[in-house]
Amino acid sequence: MNTLNPDSWVIIKVTGIEAKVFYKVLAGWSGGYLDGDSWRMNSGIDKVEDDGEYWNFIGQSGSVYRCHKKGNTMRMSMAGTWDQLRNQYPDNVELVGVDEVLQNLKQES
Repeated sequence: MNTLNPDSWVIIKVTGIEAKVFYKVLAGWSGGYLDGDSWRMNSGIDKVEDDGEYWNFIGQSGSVYRCHKKGNTMRMSMAGTWDQLRNQYPDNVELVGVDEVLQNLKQES
């Protein structure tokens, strides 16, 4: 299991074919002088665990995004990717809070 610890993160709600809804973590890391900023998006959230100061988002691929609760913010490293998604799929993507993900996953189980 691969664990990732982003500096910042947001949750994207994706509405797919036949109105199927799934959630993804868009995560960013602040780079240094030589390596620059970076971002990643997970495969889709299957499970969420509350670990005190952190949310552990377990993805469909088995990766865990260990996200500090205070890091829930859009940073420049992620903004370009979010803008591309929003422009390409304006009716299918939106930013949501963790509460919506928790409620949706609870209903599915």
